Amino acid sequence: MHNSLTLIAGTLETKHTLHQQLEEILGEFIDIESFAVDEFLPNNIHNDLIIYSSKLVEEEAGEAVDAKCPTITAQRTVNYQHIDRLFELPYRTTVLCVNDTPEMTKETIHTLEKIGMNHLRYVSSQSSENRKNIRTAVTPGEVSFIPRNIEKVVDIGVRLIDITTLFEVLDHFKLQKRLGSIISSRYTSKIIELSKKISEMHQKTQTLNEHLKQVVDGVNDGIMAVDLGGKVTVFNPFMEEYTGISSSQALGKTLPQLFKQPDLLQFLSQPQKEGRYFTMNTYNVMVYRFQWEDSDSVIMIFKNTDETITMERAARQQLTKTGYIAKYHFQDIIGESMQLKETKRIAKKLAASELPVLIQGESGTGKELFASAIHNHSSLKLEPFLAVNCSALPEDLLESELFGYEEGAFTGAKRGGKKGLFEQANGGTIFLDEIGDISLKLQARLLRVIQEMEIRKIGGNKNIPIDVRVIAATNKDLLHLIEEGKFREDLYHRLKVLFLHVPSLRKRKEDIPTLVHQFLIENGERQQVVNLRLMKVLKDYQWPGNIRELKNTIAYLMTVREGREITEADLPSQTFFQTTDSQFQPSQPSVLDQRKFTSVLTILLKLNEGYESASRQKISEYSRATDYPLSVQQVRKVLKELESHGYVHVKRGRGGTEITESGKEFLQQ
Repeated sequence: MHNSLTLIAGTLETKHTLHQQLEEILGEFIDIESFAVDEFLPNNIHNDLIIYSSKLVEEEAGEAVDAKCPTITAQRTVNYQHIDRLFELPYRTTVLCVNDTPEMTKETIHTLEKIGMNHLRYVSSQSSENRKNIRTAVTPGEVSFIPRNIEKVVDIGVRLIDITTLFEVLDHFKLQKRLGSIISSRYTSKIIELSKKISEMHQKTQTLNEHLKQVVDGVNDGIMAVDLGGKVTVFNPFMEEYTGISSSQALGKTLPQLFKQPDLLQFLSQPQKEGRYFTMNTYNVMVYRFQWEDSDSVIMIFKNTDETITMERAARQQLTKTGYIAKYHFQDIIGESMQLKETKRIAKKLAASELPVLIQGESGTGKELFASAIHNHSSLKLEPFLAVNCSALPEDLLESELFGYEEGAFTGAKRGGKKGLFEQANGGTIFLDEIGDISLKLQARLLRVIQEMEIRKIGGNKNIPIDVRVIAATNKDLLHLIEEGKFREDLYHRLKVLFLHVPSLRKRKEDIPTLVHQFLIENGERQQVVNLRLMKVLKDYQWPGNIRELKNTIAYLMTVREGREITEADLPSQTFFQTTDSQFQPSQPSVLDQRKFTSVLTILLKLNEGYESASRQKISEYSRATDYPLSVQQVRKVLKELESHGYVHVKRGRGGTEITESGKEFLQQ
């Protein structure tokens, strides 16, 4: 009569795994059936032998088993088929060990440590230890119990039945003498398979380490790594050069044994957010300290700043020679308003991508500054940056500029042809300003270039692949142009993968004082002062021309002013601020003109009624006692404006100036 046994497991997965193990080792000699508590248990289970997969299963399923049946509660060990996954985790990684019960979790940890898997630090999922910073979990098939905050899960598979339990089964069926060596060989063969697997992994690791060493040694920087115990594990040739210490002397040493500079030692011993400059053995180096992710090791990089500066200068000089360089950075965009800060914050995020960007904003808001800054803040910063104003060139000339042409493509074409801006910008960024002004024909060609990332020169017969980031800018409402049929909708969506709106100056008026100060400095006037009343006028104006108009206005004020202080009296006449757009009509300058007119006319009336000569010098002297002190030159300008309105009559020579009846009426009003 053939021997038979019944396996009772907790879960379906455990049942399938253990049933397969028993079949592979004992199936030739013993009939095996199996049940799972989670699935179905018949009543009054009876067989030659009952095997429970764990103590917990014995407690749960005991009532379903015939009391007369002999039983064994299996001893379990780790699954040798998946144990190699633990070797993928870095040395001394803290891992959360997860099983279905506290007892099973403790048993799993004990088994792992007993078989030599002690390169990791295990924490029980049921322990009271703070598990907030643990990001990796190890589990023997109980994935559903893993907490949500865990980022990496290592499932080492359902634990297998230990060989001691297998021999208990043989003893029960009186088969140990006859089959003991066979079963032991089969079980051992599985262990040998694991050993081979681990050996292969070890060889691969050694090969990888050799490659990594070659890479680290070949890097043009000093590289040093320190393990959890504070001992140096990596020390490449450049570190030997910078420190004067050989690799054989450095490996295994601690930082205090290698470095005697207190400031350098302190920097290397603590977490750092930024690099710091040091001098070592006549070398000027920038040192960076990084914590390796998912590891307790720390890596330090020592960059030779002299070489770095030389290389960067050479690269920048080469780009400058060709004119293909972005001139502006984010620090060049002046202002502290919330609107500008938010725009710069978004722009810096857009810089991290290499997708097309559409920048929209009114004329004079600084769209090109943002395009340039985005390029300089991106991974393409050492690559070419080419800008073209699409509205500044006729269609045919713009087409040849963008795409280039072959020799003989048209009358006047250069011998040998010409590279277009797209081809010249290869690997970098092209900035298409005023994109809303290009023709539909050119839009179609541009769309194909952006879609296919290849260009064909005018007169050419082959496509040239390119790798270019496109940044476009416009002051027009492209959606309105699409409705009018003047702009392609498909091109619009190709350009507007990423989007940036640059605020107008009237939306960030708190930046005006900062901008005014900057424009004064740019014109070499660091000591110049703008009085508060003039600053209020500048802040009240709507600035339809935005920053460009403000810059021009400051240039005008600096030209006409007298003395160190610039005042509202230096402002140009109201017509200086005129614009065709009614929404930008200024109110404050006209009010200011009325106040200036009132002040000067009042002085004139007093002088005329007292039969005093109303010379420019005298008017200037009287004005010093008013709210609008004027220089002689400023008096001349105001009198000229008053005369244009018919409020005064300026006599030649020393006759002075007389107020007219219209001027008196103006005063009465």
